[in-house]
Amino acid sequence: MMTATPKDTFELEEAMKVLAATPGTLQSLLGDLPGSWLEFKEDAGAWSPRTVLVHYIHNERTNWMPRVKVTLSEAEVRQFPPFQQLPDLSEYEAFDVLQLLAKFDELRQQHLVELQNLELAPGDFSRLAEHPVLGTVNLRQLLASWVVHDLNHLHQIMKTLAKRYREEVGPWRPNLPIVDL
Repeated sequence: MMTATPKDTFELEEAMKVLAATPGTLQSLLGDLPGSWLEFKEDAGAWSPRTVLVHYIHNERTNWMPRVKVTLSEAEVRQFPPFQQLPDLSEYEAFDVLQLLAKFDELRQQHLVELQNLELAPGDFSRLAEHPVLGTVNLRQLLASWVVHDLNHLHQIMKTLAKRYREEVGPWRPNLPIVDL
């Protein structure tokens, strides 16, 4: 069996399918849950599923597509501005989960259309920009990180939801390692 090298594993169309699936996945996971589940934190420093959803929205507004545009710009210096992981959470207090899910879906669909409309050529994926912490990055890495970021936070949400019943599973706990991750 032949293994793919990193150079030939990134495919924009495949990446966009994962990115397009995230809003529906979040809707399925969170749309009908009561507040006690949405606000649950596995420990004091952890994010609740609702906080992760706000983080997704914040990233859509200030991270992914703005950085794509910086990377593709003709500017002599292409540098990403610093990024905060979360906005002021009070900005989202008045929104229920369905409103947050709808906002995320709206922003994601808009960005996928923008990304498609860029009609990226193979050479574009090697274009470079400066990340304020990571240093020089290319567009391929940025887009792949966007996909993995989505998957990482879906995992985080599922792990947090599972931990809500950590003790209640009783003797099955050894067979359910997600509650101890």
